[in-house]
Amino acid sequence: MSPSISLLGAIHTIVSLIPIGAGLYGFVRYRFIDVSKRSGKLYLLGTVLAVLSSFAVSSTGGINAGHAFGVVVLFFAFGGVVAAKLRFLGRSRPYLATFGLSFSFLLSLVPGTNETLTRVPLSHPLAEGPTSPVIQLTLLAWLALFVVGFALQCWLIRSRNSLNQPA
Repeated sequence: MSPSISLLGAIHTIVSLIPIGAGLYGFVRYRFIDVSKRSGKLYLLGTVLAVLSSFAVSSTGGINAGHAFGVVVLFFAFGGVVAAKLRFLGRSRPYLATFGLSFSFLLSLVPGTNETLTRVPLSHPLAEGPTSPVIQLTLLAWLALFVVGFALQCWLIRSRNSLNQPA
C-alpha cells in the first residue's frame, strides 16, 4: 500500500492543481499560456505557490533535487515572461516566451505524474517509483505532446506575425 499523504502534502496537491487547471484553460482557450489574461496570471501565481509549498513537503534538512527542480520550473515560467519584454530578442520574443511558459507547464507535470502514479489506485498503485515503466512512458507521452504542441504554437505565432506584416 502507498504511504499516506500528510496534511501539508494534501495542501500542496490542491495548490498544484491551480497552475495545471489555469494552464490547460489557457492552452484550450488561447492556444498559449498568456500572462496578460487572468488564466495566465493565475498560472504564474499557482506555479509560485506550488513550488513554495513543495519546498516544505520535500524538506529533508537541506536543499535537494526537488527544490532545484522547483527553481528550474520557476526559471522557465518567469523566463518566458521576461523574454516577451526583451526588445533585443526581436522576432524571437514570442517564440521564447511561449517556449518558457509551455516548458514550465511540462516540467510541472513530472513530479505530479510520479506522485499520482505511485499513489493511485490506493490499494495497488500503478507504479513503484520514478523509474517504473508506466511513469517513464507517461513522461515520454507528455514530452511528445509538448513537442507537437510547441510546434503548433510556433506555427500560430508565425501565422499571426505574417498577417500583421504590411504588404
